[in-house]
Amino acid sequence: MGKKNVILTGFMGSGKTSVGLRLSYRLRRPVEDTDKLIERREGRSISEIFAKEGEAHFRQLETALLAELAERSYTAIYSVGGGTPVRPENRKLLRQLGKVVLLRIKPETVYERLKEDTTRPLLQCGDPLKRIRELMESRKEAYESCADVILDVDDMEMEDIIGEIEKEMNRMKLLVINGPNINFLGIREKSIYGAQDYQYLLNLIQKKAQDTGNDIEVYQSNHEGAIIDRIQEAYFDGTEGIVINPGAYTHYSYAIRDALASITVPKVEIHISDITKREEFRKVSVTAPVCDRQIYGLGLEGYLKAIEYILQKAT
Repeated sequence: MGKKNVILTGFMGSGKTSVGLRLSYRLRRPVEDTDKLIERREGRSISEIFAKEGEAHFRQLETALLAELAERSYTAIYSVGGGTPVRPENRKLLRQLGKVVLLRIKPETVYERLKEDTTRPLLQCGDPLKRIRELMESRKEAYESCADVILDVDDMEMEDIIGEIEKEMNRMKLLVINGPNINFLGIREKSIYGAQDYQYLLNLIQKKAQDTGNDIEVYQSNHEGAIIDRIQEAYFDGTEGIVINPGAYTHYSYAIRDALASITVPKVEIHISDITKREEFRKVSVTAPVCDRQIYGLGLEGYLKAIEYILQKAT
C-alpha cells in the first residue's frame, strides 16, 4: 500500500499501451502490459485462451497475476486489460497496487481505432459498434469505482495526458479519522476543546487540502467497529497517510491499535487538549506506540501539524 505504481485502465483501444510507453520514458520506470504477461506465461495468445478455456478462466489468470504484482517491491507502470476491473477482487487489487488512472473514451472512437483489428475476441461479431457500446456501459461502474484519476482522452494530446498523470502522481491521499464525540466540538466542554464546532474543523482541513494540492478525506464515527473497518479499508483504497484522533478509544482500544499496526503508511495520533495535564487515564495511549508521532495540546491546529508531518515524511 502507498506504492507509487501507476495502473492504466480503460476499454480496449483507449491508448493504455501508448500512454504506458510514453509515461515510462517520462518517469524512468518499467512498463508492463498484464495481457502480454499472461500470454508469455501461457505460451499462447489471449484469443487462444478464450477459445479453449473461456473468458472466466482468463479472468482467473488476471486475478492471480494482480495478486503477485501487488507483492513486488519495485515501482512500475502497469497497463491492464479492458475487462480487468470487472471482477470485484480485481478492483481491490488494483487499488492496492497503486494509483489507478482510467483512460475514458467514447464508443465511436474505439470503433474507429479497432474496426480492422481481428485480434480482439470480444469484437468478433456482426455489429462491433453495438457490442462496444454494450460492453462499455456494463463496465462503466466498475471502471469508475476503482479509479483514482479519470481522464477523458478522446480529444487529448499525448503530452496533455502524460502531464495530467504526472500531476496526479504528486498528489497524496490522506485520511483523517475522528473518533467518538469529536463531532460534538463546540458543544462539549468548551473550556477544554474550544468553542469552534466540527464544521469549522472540516473547513480547516479542506482548506489545507486545497492549499497543498492533496486529497484529504475526513471520517468520523462514535463506534469502534466502524473505525476499525475504515482503517482496514485504507489498506486497499490507496491511502498514503493517516491522522487519527481516537477520542476515548485512545486509552483502551487494543482493537483499533491492532488495526493501525496493520497499515504501514505514516500515521499520526492527534489530541486537541494537552492529555498530559488531564486525568491520569488520559495520559496513557495504547494507540500511540503504533503511530509515527503523537501531537497534543495545540487545539485544532494540531490537525494541520499532523498533516504537514505526513507530507514532509513523504518527500
